[in-house]
Amino acid sequence: MDKGIFDGLKVVDCASFIAAPAAATVLSDFGADVIKIEPPGAGDPYRNLPNLPGYPASEHNYAWMMESRNKKSLALDLAKPEGKAVLRKLVADADVFITNFPPAVRQRLGITYKELSPLNDRLIYACFTGYGDRGEEANKPGFDSNAWWARSGLMDLVRADVDTTPARSVAGMGDHPCAMALYSAIVTGLYRREKTGKGSEVKSNLMANGVWASSVLVQAKLCGAKFEERRPRERALNAVTNHYRCRDNRWIILSLLSEEKQWPTLARCLGREDLATDPRFLTKPDRHARSVELIQIFDEIFAARDLADWRKALDGSGLVFGIVNILDDIPNDQQMKDNEVLVPFENDTMLTVNSPIWVTGSQKVTPRKPPGVGEHSDEILRGAGYGDEDIATLRAAGAVG
Repeated sequence: MDKGIFDGLKVVDCASFIAAPAAATVLSDFGADVIKIEPPGAGDPYRNLPNLPGYPASEHNYAWMMESRNKKSLALDLAKPEGKAVLRKLVADADVFITNFPPAVRQRLGITYKELSPLNDRLIYACFTGYGDRGEEANKPGFDSNAWWARSGLMDLVRADVDTTPARSVAGMGDHPCAMALYSAIVTGLYRREKTGKGSEVKSNLMANGVWASSVLVQAKLCGAKFEERRPRERALNAVTNHYRCRDNRWIILSLLSEEKQWPTLARCLGREDLATDPRFLTKPDRHARSVELIQIFDEIFAARDLADWRKALDGSGLVFGIVNILDDIPNDQQMKDNEVLVPFENDTMLTVNSPIWVTGSQKVTPRKPPGVGEHSDEILRGAGYGDEDIATLRAAGAVG
């Protein structure tokens, strides 16, 4: 049976909140053996995320499920010399080491690339930061809400107009795309190792990924482009790339880029063939010049029927449109299930969100539930060559939980 592309790859996940450990999760989906390092006692602080004010209440730790499925937990106190020694022993035999501690913390703990790479010249040392590892802000803490969403301009750019309050990001909204960037850096490092036989340090950060996400408009600004006035939905410049409220208060978005060709089809699907020959909207320049008027007409049309009716009317037409999903839609989204976007945990009917990469001819592992704090400490230590007496000594010293 195919155990995954990365079967046999040893990964040490020494990270938290959220992008860096999520990159390790993607490696685990493809069969990598991932050891999650977390402090003894309460464990990784990320375990507590669902308990913070405003998060959905559940008997399940849904955040931990996403970032730590398939992993084994080693509860290790890196502030103790004995704990550092265990980590160095694991790194000496690892393929990948992942951390998102700020540079100053890495130096204090003795886990910088300069200190760990001599232990293993094939090691891929993957580090992730908020604002990069150079400059005045190298040690500045950051989450995706500030370093990815706000710093990149995205938080401002999604506002309907300059008078609208900036929109907050949702949990993990930037971290999960950033995880794919760090995963890509790791895989690139592994490919380089195949060519050279040598490991390397690979990096990414929240700020860089945020600017990459907004790069079309950032590049326009870098080119000195002249920007249009930001307009609210009701005054958008193009009615056929706009969103509309249906009778049941659900929303639908049109994305017709081949407008000249698709305009008659849209008019037919809307039950308003007269619009296709209406002299006010006959050409693309006409429709753009009268976009506010056309949006008002579309508002009335879409408000007359429920979202499900509009899906039936538009599906199969060749028109590009989308449903503005709400979370209630996702557990029953058959297209997501058919394409393994949502997959069940091992020996369970509960679904989880799959990583968004597939490789034909290689299966991913069936997702396993995440570990408890230090659940695999003894197993990991024995695998690293520690005997029962050694493990007892480490526990007595408080280095292992």
